[in-house]
Amino acid sequence: MRKLHWGATVTASLSLAVTAAFVPAVASADTTTAQLTKAGSSASVETHQVSSAEAKKAATYWTAARMKSAIPGDVLTLKAGSAAVQRSLNDIAQALNAKSVDQLNASGSPTKLAAPERKAASSSAVSENPVSHIGKVFFTLGGSNYVCSGNSVTSSNGSTVSTAGHCLNEGPGAFATNFVFVPAYKNGAAPYGKFTARTLVAPTQWSSQGSMQYDTGFAVMNTLSGKTLAATVGASGVQFNAARGQTYKAFGYPAARPFNGETLYSCTGPSSNDPYNPAFNSQGIPCNMTGGSSGGPWFLGTSSSGYQNSVNSYGYGSKSTVMYGPYWGTVIQSAYQDAAVR
Repeated sequence: MRKLHWGATVTASLSLAVTAAFVPAVASADTTTAQLTKAGSSASVETHQVSSAEAKKAATYWTAARMKSAIPGDVLTLKAGSAAVQRSLNDIAQALNAKSVDQLNASGSPTKLAAPERKAASSSAVSENPVSHIGKVFFTLGGSNYVCSGNSVTSSNGSTVSTAGHCLNEGPGAFATNFVFVPAYKNGAAPYGKFTARTLVAPTQWSSQGSMQYDTGFAVMNTLSGKTLAATVGASGVQFNAARGQTYKAFGYPAARPFNGETLYSCTGPSSNDPYNPAFNSQGIPCNMTGGSSGGPWFLGTSSSGYQNSVNSYGYGSKSTVMYGPYWGTVIQSAYQDAAVR
């Protein structure tokens, strides 16, 4: 798992049966999505187009065996970003796991740990029944197969999935191949089928710099059996530039021990700033979900019907009891807006 504050802006939800009006974020009510995109900061977004041939290959590539053996995507966080970021993540994880503040301070990490991370009673993930719009993301990077989590979000195209940036781009580096989204996955079953990607979108701050502050990406999916993703499984509303410190419910498919990645889990709790790497600008909630849950949605409130406002990004080591997610400000909003109209 890897992982500003102005007035909050919201995009309305789509249900399975009803399509709500698309409300562009940070825009007047009469501004269309197309107009907003033209006037927006396209330079902050990098996209990758997936050919129809590549998409067709991805649809058949993910056999049950490949899905089961895919590597939890949290390992990609230690490959992304600068050497300093990698050292910071490693050093803090080692110190927390060893419960040794002195170990961290002696490591030369640029951040200081005030106290060891303590296990919170509410940090244990809870098993959930499948949610139609939440699913698993499978992809290939650097010749290896990985698995993360994702969520269908409201958009003009009805086909947009949110996930972590490291689940679709090396950060910095290449975009993923063989990218598919399997909504409501459970024990190898794909009740709504496998949706293949046609466009991958990431903030350039992630795709060019690997900045943990912007560890979010969006995938625009192809239709399946003539239907869009949202028409098939529904979609969540999204919110940007929200107040910090709110309560969230996060979902994901943790695959690293003690989980097996076959079922959905959630964590609920109040958020607080990352005390170890303030520059990441992220928030954390009590949660012990492991690799594979990367990219899973954070909903404001205590249910999956709330507005999505972040994704599972990173934790400090295998014994982490806090999951961190990026703050969804205007940079990530621009990436969302770009994906939503493709």
